[in-house]
Amino acid sequence: MTMAEKTNVMRTLEQKKIPYIPHHYPHEEGVAVDGITVAKLLGQDPACVFKTLVAVGASKRNYVFVIPVLEELDRKKAAKAVGEKSIDLIPVKELLPLTGYIRGGCSPVGMKKVFPTVFDASAQDKETICVSAGKIGAQIECSPAALAALVRGKFAPVTE
Repeated sequence: MTMAEKTNVMRTLEQKKIPYIPHHYPHEEGVAVDGITVAKLLGQDPACVFKTLVAVGASKRNYVFVIPVLEELDRKKAAKAVGEKSIDLIPVKELLPLTGYIRGGCSPVGMKKVFPTVFDASAQDKETICVSAGKIGAQIECSPAALAALVRGKFAPVTE
């Protein structure tokens, strides 16, 4: 991927006139890089780099959770945030058909469908956060409020 190559996430942000900073990091083709490594490669504070998790509730509805890379999803808090009895992360093999993204390149922006999305409450305190730009090796840095507004998301405490 060249530095100039734009992802659909970047195009969507531009189309909606949402300012962002693109970031690229080196990686082995098709190999997911953990979020802590991504933060180091980008020279970013890991508390400002967020991962996108896709879950399924007891109702069989899908949800998206955007949490700091250093944190783990608290499934009880996450279920409460979306009004479910319980939630589980979806199996990796279901990620691509459901969202259009692969593991390590899943972005809250531009999924095949708009799913109820919850950003961890810690994102609200940040001027900007980094999330995947839709492919391994690319991230976007953007205002969490702008990202949440774009995906019709909300903020709630969903980490352990």
